[in-house]
Amino acid sequence: MADSEPQQTDPHIQTHDPRTGEPLVTATPAATIIVFRDCPNGGAPELLMVERSSQMVFAGGAVVFPGGRVDADDHVIASGLDHGLDPHEAAARVAAIRETVEETGLGIGFAAPPEREALAQARAALHKGTAFSELCRDAGWTLDLTALTPFARWRPPFNERRVFDTRFYLARCDEHDHIVEVDATENHHLFWATAADALAMADVGKVKLIFPTRRNMERLAQFGCHADAVDHVAQFPVRMIMPFIEERDGRPFLCIPENMGYPVTSEPMGSAMRG
Repeated sequence: MADSEPQQTDPHIQTHDPRTGEPLVTATPAATIIVFRDCPNGGAPELLMVERSSQMVFAGGAVVFPGGRVDADDHVIASGLDHGLDPHEAAARVAAIRETVEETGLGIGFAAPPEREALAQARAALHKGTAFSELCRDAGWTLDLTALTPFARWRPPFNERRVFDTRFYLARCDEHDHIVEVDATENHHLFWATAADALAMADVGKVKLIFPTRRNMERLAQFGCHADAVDHVAQFPVRMIMPFIEERDGRPFLCIPENMGYPVTSEPMGSAMRG
């Protein structure tokens, strides 16, 4: 995830907790892509995961999906595309595409697949601070924002050091010749795994999953392929998910609302990794 501060704020961000009416700390707009790689033999799809450096302030050491903050240049790119989306929604999709290139080297969401060498050079330039808009212009690339399907939107209300309003998207990884590898800066490991395998690894302590990622993994484990996931989300329009603490039988639980497509909606506070 990029650590530069965003330059534009979504006016639709909630400023008060709908359950309590209490003011919320300011959240940073962010976006992430859940990249599906369908199994040709009909098995469960694999998802692209990155393991964050333990030195990172946010989700240090945790396994997450590629993504990061929305920045001003993402809005610049979005404003030049014919998409019919809310400007902040469009910019978030651009950010998710950009961050996936930067963190993994995978080109998702391009109107025409970038050539391997050109994409590798663009990734290196992004790491040095070159604007994504400049790279797209010079390479003649156009983004296809319809390649990303809105899946969820999470925004914790807790008064933590860093709070993100993160939009999650689904995308399918088609055949490509890109070299997919970790950026070795904010993240130190990259791997493909089914949602069920990622949950199993977390259960035995091989990986760490923060609360939103675990809930999303449980939801993703229901799907047999990318198309199943897209069909599922059509039944659950994206609404802001704001986790809350609730006491049950004398024990505090971290919870999310029901009826939002998630098979598991709570976890004891003692085991929940909030990020």
